[in-house]
Amino acid sequence: MRYDDADLTDDLFVPDPVKESEAEAIPNPQVSFWRESFRRLLKNRGAVIGLITIMLVSLLAIFGPMMNKYAFDGQDLTRSNLPPLLHGLEWAGFDGTDSHGKDVYEARSLTNAAAWIGTDEFGRDLWTRVWNGTQVSMIIALVAAILDLLIGVIYGGISAFYGGRVDDIMQRIVEVLVGIPNLIVIILFILILQPGILTIILAMVITGWVNMARIVRGQILQLKGQEFILASRALGATNQQLIWKHLLPNAVGPIIVTLMFTIPTAIFFEAFLSFIGLGIQPPLASLGTLIDDGYQQMRFFSYKLIFPAIIISAIMISFNVLGDGLRDALDPKMRK
Repeated sequence: MRYDDADLTDDLFVPDPVKESEAEAIPNPQVSFWRESFRRLLKNRGAVIGLITIMLVSLLAIFGPMMNKYAFDGQDLTRSNLPPLLHGLEWAGFDGTDSHGKDVYEARSLTNAAAWIGTDEFGRDLWTRVWNGTQVSMIIALVAAILDLLIGVIYGGISAFYGGRVDDIMQRIVEVLVGIPNLIVIILFILILQPGILTIILAMVITGWVNMARIVRGQILQLKGQEFILASRALGATNQQLIWKHLLPNAVGPIIVTLMFTIPTAIFFEAFLSFIGLGIQPPLASLGTLIDDGYQQMRFFSYKLIFPAIIISAIMISFNVLGDGLRDALDPKMRK
């Protein structure tokens, strides 16, 4: 059935009954960039598992040493080289027997002094030492990553924002630091100073901020020529306002992702330095020193290497998976 123009009269059209006050209301609530990014992150199962693993390991690093009566440096030679014993998990190998099937606890009359994941050659409880070492490694990595963040953001932001001769000079310094092998600088710095937590942090920060500075510089260079920056400058915004209110907030996504990848790198360097004897010194423990001790005795006491290796692997994999998830979640191009 066809209608002519004469048949289409005004009385056939009735306006939608909407209140005047609600005429311009937005029907759906506005979703912010961070909320939408968080939703995308929650849809990434790998990133969620990585985040849960990091939180679980962090809680155990804080409260794990308090879960038994043994101190991380408490020595008791009567408990030396005890295999793992955990009641209820005997089927999983935590039965207190050595490689020959002998019950070490019964042979030494230590049935009431179970070591959940074993002891070392000095009788120090490995459960306490592993979580105390995790605590030390995480503190070193987090402090080094935060310092890299602060130095890199300030250096890269100044270099990109002012540009010209300032940028040329600052980037030549960065190129010199990039040209020097990172590991050699760290080892030389530790050899000059006494090995310790502060020394390791300072050694990693010397060149660790360079990657963050280059990421921030690239983001600022990309942003500072866009229209909203030109509009803010035309409205009288100062350089400080442009940096802190417009440029850095829009570059925070790549900064967070880079930070997530910096932490496992710092954990790896700390473990490597401790493994070669330039890191944490006894009686303090870190994941690197525990792996070094376990490596030397892995033929007869493999549990000394297995448990710290599992922890450091879980931490590094979780941070890398979480970093990948954050990169996808904070990228507007990934929006469906």
